[in-house]
Amino acid sequence: MISLRQTRLRTALLIAATTVGVSGLFGVLWAFLAPAEHLLVVSEGRGVALTGESVHQFDSVAIFFWLALIVGVLSAVAAWLPRLGRGPYALGGLIIGSALGTAMMAAVGIGVAKLRFPTVDNPPVGDIIAFAPGIGTLLVLIVQPFAACITTLVLTALSPYDDLGVGDHSDEPDAEDAGQPEPSTPALP
Repeated sequence: MISLRQTRLRTALLIAATTVGVSGLFGVLWAFLAPAEHLLVVSEGRGVALTGESVHQFDSVAIFFWLALIVGVLSAVAAWLPRLGRGPYALGGLIIGSALGTAMMAAVGIGVAKLRFPTVDNPPVGDIIAFAPGIGTLLVLIVQPFAACITTLVLTALSPYDDLGVGDHSDEPDAEDAGQPEPSTPALP
């Protein structure tokens, strides 16, 4: 027989694995959405960004930020749905899955982007080459776990039950209240 603790642990592992997998798919999506930076080759091994192309560095970071935010919120909502799995195990699985997932999203995204825009060896002077996008800063890796934690916090705060709805809750009145008549209000003259 499987105990409640084992069920919650399995649920946490499932949440973590699913979050990592979905994050990897979003990494592929990022690789196709993030624009390449085009450079003009001015000498051997040196390039100059064309006018407006340096903005694409920000664009790729912003796209990664929003995709990580979306995955963080959606994974927290999906982890909240099974009532019996709610609690510290699920939150731990969500945080670990989000941390590993955002790293997976970056690794897969950068890998696919490098396949889309391969590095050109010794391009001739005067050519315009496409440079693969990157995530720019490692700070964007905290967006997904942070969004998942904040979303879980909001869902927990909005829960009407002290036990987060894990136990059996009926809409019938308590046994203490069932035998007592409702207090009557005096009639107004």
